Amino acid sequence: MTPAGPDDVPAEFVRALRSLRAVPVRPEVVLDEVPGPARIAPYSAALTAEVRTARRSVAAEDLASGRFVVLYDPQGQEAWEGSFRLVTLVRAALEPEVGADPLLAEVAWTWFGDALASAGVDPHATGGTVTRVLSQSFGALERREEQTELEIRASWTAWDEDLAPHLTAWTTLLCTAAGLPPLPDGVVPLPRR
Repeated sequence: MTPAGPDDVPAEFVRALRSLRAVPVRPEVVLDEVPGPARIAPYSAALTAEVRTARRSVAAEDLASGRFVVLYDPQGQEAWEGSFRLVTLVRAALEPEVGADPLLAEVAWTWFGDALASAGVDPHATGGTVTRVLSQSFGALERREEQTELEIRASWTAWDEDLAPHLTAWTTLLCTAAGLPPLPDGVVPLPRR
């Protein structure tokens, strides 16, 4: 969070950050606080996430990762059409045949919209990109298999300081990109053994 002094931080931004603390996440999702970007807005905060087959296990496989950034400008910014801007990134490895699908970008953007809708988020000034990266190795690395990675970058403006549904939507998007099945309402996942 910038700036460093707690007396300088507007109450609206503090309430927004507190709303994030109560968000329950699936056991496969590991969230960590990291410094927010310093030059984009007067106040910022950020979280990173990893979706893993097992929480904090050395043997766990990474399924997806990402970043959730909260930007706050008490004066608002014209391009944002508001005071709170959320900027997100989701990265996930894909099976090569899925990565080759010509409709992948449209499908991934649908995941984004569905995640927001399922969390009850009505965003505005939404924008983003979907990128697929195909990596082939050569020379001393040619034994590595071909790798396909999906990257979803999105940003939108929140109507108010309750950012909990926005974080819920982002973690849902992470889990979807990671290939985890959705959880029905009221179902709590049990940790894997």
